[in-house]
Amino acid sequence: MNIPIKTLQCFLTLVETENFTRAAQKCFITQPTLSKIIQRLEESLGETLLIRNNQKVELTQAGQLFEHSAREILGQWHRLQEDMSNLSGLKSGRLRLGVCPMMSSLIIGLLTSYRKRYPGVELQMYEYGGFGCEQALLNNSLDIAFTALPTTHETELINQPLTKYPLLACLPEAHPLAAKSYLSWQDFEPYPFILYNEDFSLAKLINRLSRKAGVQLNIAFRSGQWDFLATMVEADMGLAILPEPICQKLSNSKLVFRPMQPALTWDLALIWRQNLPLTPAANALLELSKQKA
Repeated sequence: MNIPIKTLQCFLTLVETENFTRAAQKCFITQPTLSKIIQRLEESLGETLLIRNNQKVELTQAGQLFEHSAREILGQWHRLQEDMSNLSGLKSGRLRLGVCPMMSSLIIGLLTSYRKRYPGVELQMYEYGGFGCEQALLNNSLDIAFTALPTTHETELINQPLTKYPLLACLPEAHPLAAKSYLSWQDFEPYPFILYNEDFSLAKLINRLSRKAGVQLNIAFRSGQWDFLATMVEADMGLAILPEPICQKLSNSKLVFRPMQPALTWDLALIWRQNLPLTPAANALLELSKQKA
């Protein structure tokens, strides 16, 4: 069986887009060409990998097995290319970097320093929630990622802590709780709560700590955008908890922020897969982050 790397890339692009037209555009080929590539792949394997319908394509059981192996193969191929191109030092290559959307403005300084030091390295950035970053690392689709601790797959991932920020309660300035100097988990119980999307590490942390305190949050809305979340709080649609750097961006809003009791922190870190060595480009970012700490 001789399956080209390009075929694996086309197959995974199709899986991610769930659509032949969009996948063909991303692969810079025509839709009929992509269809022929997938058809030849299925004939070579002797298995149907995809269920095709008018709306989208879905993976069969064989397709799910093949997807996992294809990601591993492409990940290893990427790592081989990186190692070979950097035998004489880190002068070129690609860094597949995962970033949680809420962290993007906080890491720009580190990424700027990285680009100045390693101008030949192409930064390919992918935005995921914390859990999405973990899954992409385990699928070998990323080299390293920024996220918040704790991780879900603690035994499969290594982390390097970067910094931590206080987490503050966010409420409208006319809210009854605004008179308090700090808030406890119990203060949230009578009110709607606005939480991050489920794949955000911060959402998992808030859920875990509130349950530990014996509080069941009344989650009314979810959002992956901190500015929209803050707008909903300002409109008195619920309360929220935000990292201090985000609160500072909202200083002109009609919101007030109060510390939590006991105090909560948002712990940021770099994470990578435990059983795979870092690529030269990823290791350079890790070493630079230690110097900046």
